Amino acid sequence: MRDDKWLLSRLDYLWTKYFLDVEQVNPVFIRFGRYARFRFGSIRLDRRTKKTYIIITGMFKDENVSQEVVDHTIAHELCHYTHGFSSPHKRLHRFPHEGGIIKAELENRGLIQLYKAYRSWIKEYKEELKEYYRYRR
Repeated sequence: MRDDKWLLSRLDYLWTKYFLDVEQVNPVFIRFGRYARFRFGSIRLDRRTKKTYIIITGMFKDENVSQEVVDHTIAHELCHYTHGFSSPHKRLHRFPHEGGIIKAELENRGLIQLYKAYRSWIKEYKEELKEYYRYRR
């Protein structure tokens, strides 16, 4: 069953296997948020408490969405944390998606298979959305 504990286990797995060089300098929390069709993940730093929150779309509770897609989303947010976005780490880039830095970071960490799985899934997902909105008109 996919719940917040499951998400935390995925975050722990990815961090210890692929982001071990990234120090967790503040508390980082992860949870499912509301069902969102277009924003799959987000990361934010609470400036008051200095805690980082990763929110993953509730759509990914559905086990028909592959674990690789969920892992990609978590790893994507960890890249932002690593690059100093929504974390106390030094900011490495001006913009969070500048020049394909997320793909490059995933590739450098041996996670390109997650990127490829996500790209394949998103292609199918876009077709599903087209069909959905075509028949709602």
